[in-house]
Amino acid sequence: CPRLQCYRTYGSGKDDSPKCEVPGFEDKNMKLMRHVSFVDCPGHDILMATMLNGAAVMDGALLLIAGNESCPQPQTSEHLAAVEIMKLRHIIILQNKIDLVQESAAMNQHETIRKFIKGTIADGAPVLPISAQLKYNIDVVAEYICKKIPVPVRDFTSMPNMIVIRSFDVNKPGAEVDEIQGGVAGGSILQGVLRMGQKIEVRPGIVSKDSEGRIKCAPIMSRIVSLYAEQNELQYAVPGGLIGVGTTIDPTLTRADRLVGQVLGEPGHLPAVFVELEINFFLLRRLLGVRTKENEKQSKVSKLSKGEVLMLNIGSMCTGARVSAVKGDLAKLSLTSPVCTKAGEKIALSRRVDKHWRLIGWGQIQAGVEIM
Repeated sequence: CPRLQCYRTYGSGKDDSPKCEVPGFEDKNMKLMRHVSFVDCPGHDILMATMLNGAAVMDGALLLIAGNESCPQPQTSEHLAAVEIMKLRHIIILQNKIDLVQESAAMNQHETIRKFIKGTIADGAPVLPISAQLKYNIDVVAEYICKKIPVPVRDFTSMPNMIVIRSFDVNKPGAEVDEIQGGVAGGSILQGVLRMGQKIEVRPGIVSKDSEGRIKCAPIMSRIVSLYAEQNELQYAVPGGLIGVGTTIDPTLTRADRLVGQVLGEPGHLPAVFVELEINFFLLRRLLGVRTKENEKQSKVSKLSKGEVLMLNIGSMCTGARVSAVKGDLAKLSLTSPVCTKAGEKIALSRRVDKHWRLIGWGQIQAGVEIM
């Protein structure tokens, strides 16, 4: 069927070859191209940490720019910096709300967007004018997702490792004891395969302090009792997409996203848990995401100082850290809560500026003090 109408989007519960909906081609069947999971990342500055948590599991990004506002908005540049840090190479820019502006204004903004992304990781990315409300050009977005964002090479043979970005208690209030179901962890598998009935471990697990105030962790051991991708029940789950893992964990431990930032996998094969990290870091030259007056320059990012408190994003874990030593581009950080990670992982650094956490740079883990 004709090019602009040949891509359609459905929920993943739809059968794999539905009838074509384009007039004149109703006798043809459509072919399933891809299942895609979306992680919605808020543009609100207070939720920047949420955006960084989500970026840990992404293969590509859709950068949404409102057609009826000036570009770039403060958060747009901050998100683009985060996308660069998280090494997301495949970006599609969507110029939304195109129905609210005149054609000349839309063309001008298109030029502005092009200038804004020049020299960034999004340089050369396609800019698609859309109206999400009126469903204009959504079929083109689907086509670009299929053609421009390749499916990364997945690792099915290593030991399973899944980042938890959500967790919940699925029991209704007042459920009887024998009806209670275990907690559910949602996230994306980075490597390996999870199967029904498999034994799993969640690290760092339950964090507590001993009588001397030292942090200790007890990993949570459990078993997989269900696997879901949207409405589809699975027998096994592979890397890519968001998966819900039903476990036998006490639901009080999983409710209200309490497991976010933890890592789930094969018992005894997960990375170590650290309370101190040594990192080499790179700071951004200017503070992003802060509104500046017309001709003021964005304020510079000052160097890290000993004793200051930063917020770190490591995978989907968000934790506070005190800088205990700085030398050149190396820093030693004491974490407020333990993190399951490994050397070589990327982390994002944020500092408190005017009551909000602001992205100031990123780093890579070199070594650390393990407690597990």
